[in-house]
Amino acid sequence: MHKLLLALIAFLFTGVSYAQSPSTLNLMPVPSSMEISGGQFIINKDFTVSIGGAPDDRIYSATTRFLVRLKNRTGIFIKQELIDKSTNKANASLRIIIDRPGVVRYGEEENYRISVTTNIIELKASTDIGALRGLETILQLVTANAAGYYIPTLQIDDTPRFPWRGLMIDVARHFHPVGVIKRNIDGMAAVKMNVLHLHLSDDQGFRVESKLFPELTNKGSDGLFFTQEQIRDIVDYADQRGIRVYPEFDVPGHATAILTAYPQYATKDTTYVLERRAGVFDPTLDASNPETYVFLNSIFTEMAGLFTDDYFHIGGDENEGKHWDESKSIQKFMKKNKLEDNHALQAYFNTQLLINLEKQGKNMVGWDEINHPDLPKTAVIQSWRGLQAMENAAKSGYKTLLSNGYYIDLLHSVDEHYLVDPLPDSISLTEEEKKSIIGGEATQWSELTTELTIDSRIWPRTAAIAERFWSPQHVKNIDDMHRRMAIVSIQLEQLGLTHNSMQDVILRGMTQGGNIEPLKVLTSVCQPLQGYARNPGGGHYLSYSPYMLFADACIADPSAVYPFNKLVKGYLEGNSDNLSSISEYLSLWKKNHKEFEKIEAYAPILTSISELSNNLSVLARAGEEAIRYASANNKPSKDWIENSKIIVSNARMQGGRTELQIVNAIESLIANCQ
Repeated sequence: MHKLLLALIAFLFTGVSYAQSPSTLNLMPVPSSMEISGGQFIINKDFTVSIGGAPDDRIYSATTRFLVRLKNRTGIFIKQELIDKSTNKANASLRIIIDRPGVVRYGEEENYRISVTTNIIELKASTDIGALRGLETILQLVTANAAGYYIPTLQIDDTPRFPWRGLMIDVARHFHPVGVIKRNIDGMAAVKMNVLHLHLSDDQGFRVESKLFPELTNKGSDGLFFTQEQIRDIVDYADQRGIRVYPEFDVPGHATAILTAYPQYATKDTTYVLERRAGVFDPTLDASNPETYVFLNSIFTEMAGLFTDDYFHIGGDENEGKHWDESKSIQKFMKKNKLEDNHALQAYFNTQLLINLEKQGKNMVGWDEINHPDLPKTAVIQSWRGLQAMENAAKSGYKTLLSNGYYIDLLHSVDEHYLVDPLPDSISLTEEEKKSIIGGEATQWSELTTELTIDSRIWPRTAAIAERFWSPQHVKNIDDMHRRMAIVSIQLEQLGLTHNSMQDVILRGMTQGGNIEPLKVLTSVCQPLQGYARNPGGGHYLSYSPYMLFADACIADPSAVYPFNKLVKGYLEGNSDNLSSISEYLSLWKKNHKEFEKIEAYAPILTSISELSNNLSVLARAGEEAIRYASANNKPSKDWIENSKIIVSNARMQGGRTELQIVNAIESLIANCQ
């Protein structure tokens, strides 16, 4: 990215040496309670760690990883290496004391206390899982000044607000291999998330090896799936980081992949092939056929054996019932069993699955469509359609999760996600009913996401969502969230996540290794079309369409947008000191299109964004002129005003399925001079 742009963004987000807020430091999520005393614990090569109490064995490998990350963060050649049960450093720098072994399960204690003096860091936790959360906090506390690296002296008492803090990754529509899942588990652990929900089947693919029903992957996966050994490996990897993993196999709708392999369990007798589009489709399992339940119970029993978690997601969403409505056998079955509508039939279907899942020691989870008076109260309802659906589930006596507002695949700004609360003050629940709200999950659907771009769709915004799930409700300062998220984003990248680096990979591919600086300037102000506008009707992009385009290089919160908009807002409120930085941005953007044209000549793939690039240049020029008018107290001509309206209108047009995100701010500069 252009050096000027980098400097401006770094200054606005972090200041020199990542200036800290006294109340939050650089921590994300913010702890429940923190008292800072003003001293420093100096980190040097003699830093040591000891572990006492009664932990699970996972704490030893976790502490070794902590020590490696501390060395990499500081560049200090700390003498201590591997940490195991034999490690017993007298007078250790970091003393970890754990009351009992933790179990990676819903509701396990995750509280911890950190005390830092100038001589000792003490981390106490009820379980080693709480200690894992504390180690992440200690790493985030590492700070530097001219003298070296240190941790501020303080005391933290911390515990999560919600016990269920999840991320759902859809590996069905686009498959994401083991390495992608593991690096995202590491990211989750860094921000204290504790549930990974894998969406493993849909119309586009069935993604886990079945030894009982091999055609599920032979015919229903394009050869892209996890072996059973890989699933066990993922579960163990997550367990070592204090994270639960539970599966979702979506039924009775979203079943094209299943029915491609085993059409005898379909409601409609026809030929099924894997779906290549995105959207909601008709193929539905036959809920009136007893063999359907034998088949599903066998699959679910096999799959339940791969996942150690107590929860199992059966989907249940978006079954529009077209094939059920058309089926004479279904209608006869419903009449015989006094099932008045498709919703009642689906409740019957879900209950049959629940009986078997309970035999496997599993609790059922489903999307909010499964909520029905006939469904046993042991089920957990995941609300994707809104707070009201979540409230309804809680009032009906179900444990419930919120995902509405956390659909990160829709590429909404982090500001929107951050202010969504699973338990807002406005909620109309009794104190007892509020206990049914157990947390939430960010959802990363993968219609438009490949293994190259998935990290940039999840991170760093999900760090802010993780804070909403962990931190006290009153923690909601947008400016401070952006400041801290920019720092955490860099730390996440050190774990192997590619949310920042993927952009250069895509842009270099688009220019065949040529100059990408003009494109980086453009990505700093452009966002992919939000919601489903990028892929209207689900047919513009198919499973194997190109996903190395300009829109794939762009992200939900372009790097220059928040700082520029903040500068303009401050300037219009009377802060003239912002004018210099605003002018530097505008000058850069005004000149950028000429540089863009130089690379466009040998990169035909850029044709779709040529007008977008030109619109940025013209808009920036209008912004400069507006500032000159305002500074000189001169009123612009009517022709200039009318031409500016045209410029602003043109700048709102999408290019390459992306939009400029600084149009409103420059429009306000134009309005200010009139």
